[in-house]
Amino acid sequence: MTRQLSITVVEPDPARAALIAGSLRAAGNCDVRITADAAALATRLRDHNPDIVLIDIENPSRDMLEELALASGPQERPVAMFVDRSAEGLSTAAIEAGVSAYVVDGLKPERLKPILEAAITRFKLFQRMRKELEETKRALEERKLIDRAKGILMKARNLPEEDAYALLRKTAMDQGKRVGDVAAALVTAAELLA
Repeated sequence: MTRQLSITVVEPDPARAALIAGSLRAAGNCDVRITADAAALATRLRDHNPDIVLIDIENPSRDMLEELALASGPQERPVAMFVDRSAEGLSTAAIEAGVSAYVVDGLKPERLKPILEAAITRFKLFQRMRKELEETKRALEERKLIDRAKGILMKARNLPEEDAYALLRKTAMDQGKRVGDVAAALVTAAELLA
């Protein structure tokens, strides 16, 4: 932990919360905020916007796990969950809910730093993969629009595919737009005229 991390800890037991906060501060430069009430987690996170959320639960149920994971914004920040016991399938449910690290056998101070580092690394990896997937989907949708626009031009002007694409590209350059934007406008116009 090189820069100061902002960490929200969900722990209802004040003595255990103090132990966790002390361990985190000893492990590195961090600003630790404790919340005892999991129901108020969404509000606390909105107010403090931490870099990471650490949840310490004795024995979570599926409903509690999903509620906590959703409240902690797994798409926005890493979430590390420490549990004393775990029923079958809960670790899978936690990961599917977006928890970056699901650690059974409780929270042990000496394991905090490496687990938090792993949670942050895993979160960043999944965030990068989500971004790449979104970009790929967007590129595929744009490619489909361009193909539809080429088809419209080929039919309307009796052009071969290469000439239809060249016309789209020239129009985009003349208008200072992207080929995908020109293709989208052409497809929209054709749908209006059909």
